[in-house]
Amino acid sequence: MVCPVRWMVASLVVLAPAALWGQAPSVEGTWKVDSKLDTRGGPREVIIRPDSSATWGKETSRWRLKGDSIKVAIGGEWETYHLSVTRARLTISGGDLQKPITLKRSGPATPRQAGVAVPPDPDA
Repeated sequence: MVCPVRWMVASLVVLAPAALWGQAPSVEGTWKVDSKLDTRGGPREVIIRPDSSATWGKETSRWRLKGDSIKVAIGGEWETYHLSVTRARLTISGGDLQKPITLKRSGPATPRQAGVAVPPDPDA
């Protein structure tokens, strides 16, 4: 006979979300800017990939997480933004932004186009 308590604990271990283990939601994925937000003609979609590349519009850059910040290599230097991420939303602020921007997750990250390299690491 199966012990109900053991069964419940085993079910939680198998089915519980990553949040139960203290892991933050991943920044990797495809994120879209709210259609009502004025981006002044800028890109409305950001793709953050597990290979440390990020693409918005025609730009591809390198990214790195550090605590509650995301660093993005822009022009050979790191630009640092404060980061808040949930399963559905990603908000960045600070850096060169005038005000925070919130993006909604629209799906998984798509691969980089053939021939598009990950830019060099500014620290290397």
